[in-house]
Amino acid sequence: MQSTVNYLWHTDDLLGQGATASVYKARNKKSGELVAVKVFNTASYLRPLEVQVREFEVLRKLNHQNIVKLFAVEETGGGRQKVLVMEYCSSGSLLSVLESPENAFGLPEEEFLVVLRCVVAGMNHLRENGIVHRDIKPGNIMRLVGEEGQSIYKLTDFGAARELDDDEKFVSLYGTEEYLHPDMYERAVLRKPQQKTFGVSVDLWSIGVTLYHAATGSLPFVPFGGPRRNKEMMYRIITEKPSGAIAGTQRQENGLLEWSYSLPITCRLSMGLQSQLVPILANILEVEQAKCWGFDQFFAETSDILQRVVVHVFSLSQAVLHHVYIHAHNTIAIFLDAVYEQTRVAPQHQKFLFEGHLCVLEPSLSAQHIAHTTASHPLALFSTATETPKGLAFRDPAQDIPKFFPKVDLQADYTTAKSVLGAGYQALWLAQTLLAGQEFMFRGLHWCVEMLQATCRRTLEVTRMALLFLSSSLGTERFSSVAGMPEMQELKRVTELRSKLRAVSEAGQRLRRRPGAPRPRDVRSIFEQPQDPRVPVERGEGHSFGDLALRSGPGWCDLCGREVLRQALRCATPLPPSDCSSYRPSGKAYLARVRSSQQRLCGVPPAAAGFGQGKLTF
Repeated sequence: MQSTVNYLWHTDDLLGQGATASVYKARNKKSGELVAVKVFNTASYLRPLEVQVREFEVLRKLNHQNIVKLFAVEETGGGRQKVLVMEYCSSGSLLSVLESPENAFGLPEEEFLVVLRCVVAGMNHLRENGIVHRDIKPGNIMRLVGEEGQSIYKLTDFGAARELDDDEKFVSLYGTEEYLHPDMYERAVLRKPQQKTFGVSVDLWSIGVTLYHAATGSLPFVPFGGPRRNKEMMYRIITEKPSGAIAGTQRQENGLLEWSYSLPITCRLSMGLQSQLVPILANILEVEQAKCWGFDQFFAETSDILQRVVVHVFSLSQAVLHHVYIHAHNTIAIFLDAVYEQTRVAPQHQKFLFEGHLCVLEPSLSAQHIAHTTASHPLALFSTATETPKGLAFRDPAQDIPKFFPKVDLQADYTTAKSVLGAGYQALWLAQTLLAGQEFMFRGLHWCVEMLQATCRRTLEVTRMALLFLSSSLGTERFSSVAGMPEMQELKRVTELRSKLRAVSEAGQRLRRRPGAPRPRDVRSIFEQPQDPRVPVERGEGHSFGDLALRSGPGWCDLCGREVLRQALRCATPLPPSDCSSYRPSGKAYLARVRSSQQRLCGVPPAAAGFGQGKLTF
């Protein structure tokens, strides 16, 4: 048990150990708050005093959520050892996350983006304060789980850090072999004398190796036997690396070097993110300083990725879920081009479905008009052109299962068993991906069928309306040809006269009720039309009808002034009004003419038209 004035810890609660110090989990004596204490060993005091106090000064200068906080600098009870009291990160380091079997082939995309965001933000704070870390690696990136369950990564271990401007150089050697810049590797590992100086770009190389490790679960540069056992080949790989290559591997002893310009097929990152990440890795993993990016460009490019939004698109022809990274202010035309880059479906042939509905994307509109998608609810893409199906490309996890050595070796067996478990998790992830793709295929097929059914229904409705319109047009044409006949013109005039006569009848009744009103005959004369000489007029004894009565049916009695019922002319032998016993029907010649016209128009004999029973129908 060890302690300072305010903190207490047990030496069994070791969190990490380095060349100059050990880190323990401790508690505040008063509040019980958990903290991490860094206790320096004897070797640390062999360094110059300036170097010893450098870490204290650097940590006091920094204050950022992605950098481990320094709470206090105290001494042990004996007053012989300096102790740094720092923020405690309970979830280990990025290295411990990568060493877990489920992440043997790299982090999931969401977690990788969190790592990228935190590392970039922390490094940006260092550069704003003119500090170079010089020992960036997964083991020096701590993980903390926030209140909402999200991961927060923080840079730690500033024992090698110092203040250094962009144009300054240093000659001292710090860092870890696998993450060292090639120039530093030559002096620090191979012990070759050289007079090279180093700048802030050495951190960029370490960041590139760290990001590759986080994305794939393995180091980018691996000689046969491993970096620690084959250091000469390791140096050869990192110095002879072609421009643009992001990985180099030697699979056999004294074998050829295999260069890679893309992330491996086992990587769990989407192709959309890989296409954004690979150029960054290629430009910060450059041996020649003239070709290597500076921090300004690195921050600009990584911020560009982090500011993008993701549109999830499932390609029905490929059975692959794509993540399309675009800016919110981009147009839909840029989105369609990005989809083409990943699916090879030309923009003019792209059709999208979302939740069973066809999405019409106008290229000139903003990408903000695209529906909000998730990994479980993506846009379904199909092509209107003939496409050759391209299934999901993957590597069989069984090929990555190592064999156990015949000889019992606990350490070797542990490593092998861990690799087998990692391959099992990879197989599980792949199976889940394939099952999700199958579900999306069924869903997309169902949507396509529904869309075709709706299209067919609309087509049938349009066809039905077209047929109705055609039928109506044919009827109108037939009616127009008939309407030009003289008989139809005569019937039209009869209809008009009926309307006028009805109005006259109503006016006559109103006038008859008034005292001193004129006789109906005088009122009728106002509306009377010239008699058609072709229609003879017959008059009954004491009762008479004008030509209006013969044409339209209704009329008036000259004696009583009442309206004659329309039935008087709709019957071949009509009856007189009940109070006009001397009425004799007139207009027989008119009825005969109407019968003849009806027969010529319809081709129906008078009896069939209703005349034989004493009824005349119009």
